[in-house]
Amino acid sequence: MNLFGALRAAMQVPELRRKLLITIGLVIAFRMLATITIPGVNALALKQLFASNSILGLVNLFSGSGFGTGGNAGISIVALGLNPYINATIIMQLMTVISTRVKEMSKEGDLGRRRLTQYARYLTVLLALLQSFGYTRLFETFTFQGQNILSPTTSFPATVGIILILTGGTVIMMWFGELITEYGLGNGVSIIIMVGIVAQIPNGLITFTNGGHSQTFTIFIFAVIGILVAAGIIFVQQATRKIPIQSSQRVVGRQVYQGRSSFLPLRVNQAGVIPIIFAISIMFFPTLFANFFLPAVGQTGGVVGQLATWFHTYWNPVGPSLAVDIGYEVIYFALIMGFTFFYTAVTFDPEDAADNLKKSATYIPGIRPGAATAQYLARVMSRITLAGAIFLGVVTVVLPLLTAFLTGQQPNTGLYLGGTAVLIVVGVSLDTMKQLETQLLMRQYRGFIR
Repeated sequence: MNLFGALRAAMQVPELRRKLLITIGLVIAFRMLATITIPGVNALALKQLFASNSILGLVNLFSGSGFGTGGNAGISIVALGLNPYINATIIMQLMTVISTRVKEMSKEGDLGRRRLTQYARYLTVLLALLQSFGYTRLFETFTFQGQNILSPTTSFPATVGIILILTGGTVIMMWFGELITEYGLGNGVSIIIMVGIVAQIPNGLITFTNGGHSQTFTIFIFAVIGILVAAGIIFVQQATRKIPIQSSQRVVGRQVYQGRSSFLPLRVNQAGVIPIIFAISIMFFPTLFANFFLPAVGQTGGVVGQLATWFHTYWNPVGPSLAVDIGYEVIYFALIMGFTFFYTAVTFDPEDAADNLKKSATYIPGIRPGAATAQYLARVMSRITLAGAIFLGVVTVVLPLLTAFLTGQQPNTGLYLGGTAVLIVVGVSLDTMKQLETQLLMRQYRGFIR
């Protein structure tokens, strides 16, 4: 069943029609909020800031294009988007590995999950306050042609107001995402991010073509690369390593269950886009933190001020020299690979998988149950995770540079083929399509049983 056929069938089912309408309504509300901007923003300086740092472009990507950098440049009230919420969720997932108490809480069923979700919300507010303060400080210090994005003489109450507005926008986006997940269709956070990416396409085309002037050959190259990348992403996202498993004959009461052969699917890209999000946060954090200690114009600020100035100057993908740029990209690539392995280890525990197989009287042919099975699964998972980590690094770091080389367009200006954007749009579309087909299939089964 294709996408349009599934949507047409879903609109004929009252339950699915309600889910679709709720999702569409919340998405429209999000886009309406994204058009409300904070007053007093220098649009030209804002464009220059985002043009000088591609990591800021990726931050804007995950925030749902809250920073308008096109013709209607401005800082939206939902500019932070879901970045703090995503980071808070990742931190809580990591805490299940670090803290025994949090891990026990995660196994307490629905009650434990609700408590962890509540803690993630509190952490989201804290991270949003810190991040909004860092952005405000950045906007007050960044100058272009002698002008700041925000006036450095902004009064303290006005600064506090901006921080609270940006934090409140994140809380609203978090609420919208949870509403879509609970009452709509698909993962709310992913859908909001995807809609923000898609919303940037028309403005990117206008900017790239200088208001409509034809660049047919370059656009054709973009289209060809985009199709090839989307096909590759679909192939990797759907790829699994099928581990053959065999279940033994069991007797439960008077019922005898015969053994059967099956397989255990291990996804190549088990971590999804989470390593990219975490790597972006780590790469952007030094610059964001250094903005707190930047000295005033004409002053050195001591050791702390000099260190902050060094990070502000050199810790970005468009540095003063080619060596600095290459070093930055290499560190970025290494972080993506490292976080891919780390997050895969968090989400997939070979020992738990081996214990579950053993409890269900299932084994891998040729592998002894228990510790030997756990070691085998860990070895296989490490190999396919290496392929997934290289894939994420190539899509995120190498692909934009390759596209810029082939088209002559810089990765941080105009229209460019961001592999991260394609990865998110394709991945979210596939997941939403699967959920829709599952809902339709369950509906058909219920009708058949009745």
